[in-house]
Order: sequence, then structure tokens, then C-alpha cells
Amino acid sequence: MPIYEYVCTDCGHQLEALQKMSDAPLSECPECGKPALQKQISAAGFRLKGGGWYETDFKSGDKKNVAGDRKGSGGGCGEGSCSSS
Repeated sequence: MPIYEYVCTDCGHQLEALQKMSDAPLSECPECGKPALQKQISAAGFRLKGGGWYETDFKSGDKKNVAGDRKGSGGGCGEGSCSSS
């Protein structure tokens, strides 16, 4: 899910919100309570969650496995995805 940045045009309060792309933009400022939030244009951050291609295919060695310890989740090749040189 993307992390969006907002700023209140009334009081200047800035915040980040983890939202689905289909969610409506936030409008009410949590600081002053006025409907003056405006979404900022920025490089959208996102969070990779759970086990999947990032956890199993691109981490190797002693790097931390965020999704938990699994046997055989080391190298850079998924099932049948590597070709020998």
C-alpha cells in the first residue's frame, strides 16, 4: 500500500497516511479539524508485507527475513526461475 503525504493549507500540519490506491483522499486535518488537507506530490513510498518475491528471491546470506525464518529461502532464484550460465 502506498504512503501518501498531506499538508493542511490552514495550519501547516504535515502527515503521512498509509492508504489503498482506491481510498478517497483525506480532507480533515487531525490537528485543527478543518477540511483543508491537500495531498502532496512526492515519490510514493510503499511497504512490502509478508513473504513473497522480495523476501524469497532478492535477499541472500545473513540478511534479516522480515516474514519469518523459512528453510531454503536464500538465493536469488525462485522455483524454476534460474537459468544456468
